[in-house]
Amino acid sequence: MNKTKLPEKWARSNAAIRATQIGFDTSEEITTLIRMEAVKQGLSPSDMVRKIVGLPVVNKPKRPRLTVSLSEQDYQQLAQRYGFEEVDKLKIKKQMYDELTQSVE
Repeated sequence: MNKTKLPEKWARSNAAIRATQIGFDTSEEITTLIRMEAVKQGLSPSDMVRKIVGLPVVNKPKRPRLTVSLSEQDYQQLAQRYGFEEVDKLKIKKQMYDELTQSVE
């Protein structure tokens, strides 16, 4: 097998590639409490679990982000709701963003 040296960028992610994700089946109450505590501390639920069990947590800056999956039918429904004649995904995204930010003000 050819043992060429990996580019530095790839070599740094080598440990992450070898990581294994595990999941826990817990009660809804425990899951909710852990998620709420994670939010309070500005952590992801995964980082909160690491903290609880005494593993190190890397405090790298995270881009605050909300995501949602939309089907073509969802886009059509939103275009109609927002009064657009056509499905314009960028316009719909902006309208959704405006609605989300106004909902918490």
